[in-house]
Amino acid sequence: MIEYPGHAGAAGRLQRSELFVPASRWAMIEKAARSAADAVCIDLEDAVAPADKDTARANVARAFRELDFGPRLRSFRINGLDTPFAYRDLIEVIETAGEHVDLVMVPKVSGPEDIAFVDRLLTQIELARGLSRRIGIEAQIETARGFLYIREIAAASPRLETLIYGPGDYAAGLRAPLANVGERDEYDAAYPGHRWHAIMHAIVAAARANGLRCLDGPFAGLQAPEELERASRAARALGFDGKQAIHPGQLEVINRVFAPSAAEVARAEAVLRAYAQAVAQGRGVVSLDGKMIDAVNIRMAQVIVEQHRLIQQRGEE
Repeated sequence: MIEYPGHAGAAGRLQRSELFVPASRWAMIEKAARSAADAVCIDLEDAVAPADKDTARANVARAFRELDFGPRLRSFRINGLDTPFAYRDLIEVIETAGEHVDLVMVPKVSGPEDIAFVDRLLTQIELARGLSRRIGIEAQIETARGFLYIREIAAASPRLETLIYGPGDYAAGLRAPLANVGERDEYDAAYPGHRWHAIMHAIVAAARANGLRCLDGPFAGLQAPEELERASRAARALGFDGKQAIHPGQLEVINRVFAPSAAEVARAEAVLRAYAQAVAQGRGVVSLDGKMIDAVNIRMAQVIVEQHRLIQQRGEE
């Protein structure tokens, strides 16, 4: 029986943090597999020179076959679909190590046809290799067209699990000046509001409408933990599930920011207890500490308690 992780399974996977690691750097891949990340993405795109693509693919397949990633989601990023590398990325890695792959990240997704292509090629490989578990897809939204077609992209395939904001390529495509990916600069100070609010909010809304996870893009400042925390908190305030990382040193901040606090967990558990008690007593009105509890409060509490359960399942306090 083939399982469909897609929309139905997206909410059941913990993905506060996703650590990028170059596919051409074996020692870094080994370190990433033991890191504090919830997901590890081995990158075949930006981090690998064209002459090194073949060797890098072999590293990806070897890593998935040989390394113990523990509870971490195992993902790899293919090259853009407008390059001569993407189809070989999928064929060579999935044919060799597909049973060990959780997710394929597709960069610069500009329309539902991009997801449909990857879905169809994955299906053919899975059938040819007799793989029993379908591989999920992560879609990076980092082009102007991707922003405009976000609704169609989010509904393009039952394989799709995660929508990811790509701030660097998006800014470049818009010809909007950006000094460093994820960091504030003089242009943020000049603009009356959050410069990237529209696309970030659209990604979150499209993800929630289709039962997907959503991640904020990376933060380039490796020596700026306070700014990383600020950016992470802004993304969480918008509703993102987590954030990408480009160095293991960023994981502590990201994991902490995107995890519910002890106070939030205690409050959520109290809300659910009050609701259960009201139902048992046949009361239609639910209150806690003198405040009314409605369906929205209950849904939010359920999300917090479930996320806390997933974190505890990973062995964290």
